[in-house]
Amino acid sequence: MMITRSRKGLTDLATKQSHERKAGPLPSPKYHAGRISEVAQHKDEVKSPTMKTEARVVSNTTRIKPATVLSESLDSVLSKNFCQLTLGERNRSEIRTGKVNQKVDITAIHPPYSTRRGHSLCLEDIVGFIKQKRTKNIIVMAGAGISTASGIPDFRSPGTGLYANLKKYNIPYPEAIFDIKFFTCDPRPFFLLAKELYPGKHKPNYVHYFVRMLHEKGLLLRMYTQNIDSLETIAGIPPEKLVEAHGTFSTASCHLCYTMYPAKEAKKEIMSGKIPRCKICLGTVKPDVVFFGEELPERFFLHSKDFAKADLLIVMGTSLQIEPFGSIINTVRPTVPRLLLNKDHVGPFKREALKKTDVVELGDLTESVKKLVSMLGWHDELKELMEN
Repeated sequence: MMITRSRKGLTDLATKQSHERKAGPLPSPKYHAGRISEVAQHKDEVKSPTMKTEARVVSNTTRIKPATVLSESLDSVLSKNFCQLTLGERNRSEIRTGKVNQKVDITAIHPPYSTRRGHSLCLEDIVGFIKQKRTKNIIVMAGAGISTASGIPDFRSPGTGLYANLKKYNIPYPEAIFDIKFFTCDPRPFFLLAKELYPGKHKPNYVHYFVRMLHEKGLLLRMYTQNIDSLETIAGIPPEKLVEAHGTFSTASCHLCYTMYPAKEAKKEIMSGKIPRCKICLGTVKPDVVFFGEELPERFFLHSKDFAKADLLIVMGTSLQIEPFGSIINTVRPTVPRLLLNKDHVGPFKREALKKTDVVELGDLTESVKKLVSMLGWHDELKELMEN
């Protein structure tokens, strides 16, 4: 019993002495930048036994610097991208930077026509950005739908699409005609189709010349096309501005050893019903059109740099069902506007709640482009470009 009381007394004494050694309550760590000076006032009051704790406070305070820089960098980037940040997002940014009490000029964040529409962009906004020269690096993604007005069927439209009219080629499934494994076994169906696909029978249309106009205005960063009809080249879009993601008829090579083969000679043999053969390995030569199971051209991978630079993405006439082409649409920065001119909703534009920077114009593609050109005031210039 006495031993127990003595232990209790010793414990109480040790606790009392411990409290007496303290110089008063240590302020709790402050993580906000505006409280650094307040924490510093306690430095002289804190005795040496608590110096490690003091160092921890200062260390934790200085950690806010990278976050501040990040927030400032974010504001800078967003201002370069048309200041499309919504008011709610702006408020969250201000909380991170400690500018909660500052008044926000909404018109400085959004163009007036954007604020009236609840901060979601529309076609008028896109036109405004182009007219005000806020967009100088436009990327165009295009599919077979841009060539239907030239008389070339697309691939997937029910009834009229290419895949719906391949029964005469006696293939197991529509995509087999562009499958490299099937081609290796039997190249004849593709060569029969190639007679109809070879460039030279069709002319560019209004949509192709709209992209050419973007280039003439100095606005086109790059055009990424899935098409193999070469109508973009015929329309006058320079090779350095064009990425033919699914290949081209303008060159040819062996599908086994990849030895180059004269494109004109390959076309002559194919058009005459012959099968061109490689002079090295005797493999079948084909135009450098990308088949299912083949690698994409090296130029396609320019997208890793191009899409980071883009300040407007225009998507036209594509189903976005073929990968990896269909996925690169998501590699532009989150604040970059994306305009879909198409017959149907596709890819990320299928979502019920679109991103505030996504704009959709459905209907006949040529008519949608004409509407955009008219709003831009380019009608006469484009007409002259087509005539010349």
